[in-house]
Amino acid sequence: MKPVLLIIGEITPRMAERFSTAFTCHYLDKIADTEQFLAANGQSVQAIATSGHDGVPDNLLESLSNLKIISNYGVGYDAINVDKAVSKNILVSHTPDVLNEEVATTALMLLMAVSRELIVNDSYIRKGNWSKKGNTPLSRAVDGMSVGILGYGRIGQAIARKLEAFNCQISYHARSERKDSPHRYYDNLIRLADDVTALIVITPGGQCTHHLVNGDVISALGSEGILVNVARGSVVDENALIAALQDGSLGAAGLDVFAAEPHVPEVLFTMDNVVLTPHIGSATVETRRAMGDLTVDNLIQYFADGQVITPIPECLRLIG
Repeated sequence: MKPVLLIIGEITPRMAERFSTAFTCHYLDKIADTEQFLAANGQSVQAIATSGHDGVPDNLLESLSNLKIISNYGVGYDAINVDKAVSKNILVSHTPDVLNEEVATTALMLLMAVSRELIVNDSYIRKGNWSKKGNTPLSRAVDGMSVGILGYGRIGQAIARKLEAFNCQISYHARSERKDSPHRYYDNLIRLADDVTALIVITPGGQCTHHLVNGDVISALGSEGILVNVARGSVVDENALIAALQDGSLGAAGLDVFAAEPHVPEVLFTMDNVVLTPHIGSATVETRRAMGDLTVDNLIQYFADGQVITPIPECLRLIG
């Protein structure tokens, strides 16, 4: 018999086809009565496929007594109660590496769009102002800019590599220094923010990084500073960010993530010094295909030999 898989949230047609071949699939959003489903089928569910946004509700972790693995579509997994999963010997996998370059490119895109005022200049032409009012004011160069990176894992290092092509002065803050890095390490985030023009946020979400970028960090960036967030909305104190943008104590922001997605504070909509994108860091056909394939491959591998290709670090001890 095929293993029973519970699918939470949206998946691609390619994933659905592969899942249907290898598993007996149930889609949570198509189940009319969750409690009735759990009573009838809870004992049979052995696997969950979910995303970094949807996660896994705690009640499912408690109810699915034979759950063995959660395969997460995305590198971030803060919407899954990992401590509870590990305590129940439930293996959790995710999709690192395959999205590194795309998210790094998104960060660079936002930095360039903010610095060169892409949206403002586009709107200026569309309104017919170029012929009526002349040229727009000068913008800021990314070439040679001093850029700090908050989070220096796989994606943070990919961002650094891309910035090197622009001869940027690159620094970073992380939990520990990488001795093999050519970039300057700061053990204090406020000092880093004070020394750079732009700060790119790419640290994991979760309680440990909640509001890590607070009012003090934003203030240290200053009135000419730029904040780019491609991590999680929870990492930045959104209220402090908005206040700083409103009073001019922060120069500009490029935001791909928000505290209460998909809801975005409407006050940001009218700000010319802000570029907004709807959490598209990895949202290309090529990257999402690779992420989807890895999500499926992790599950297939597990039911073949008890291993997975990309377990989250917290679950390494569960692998034989």
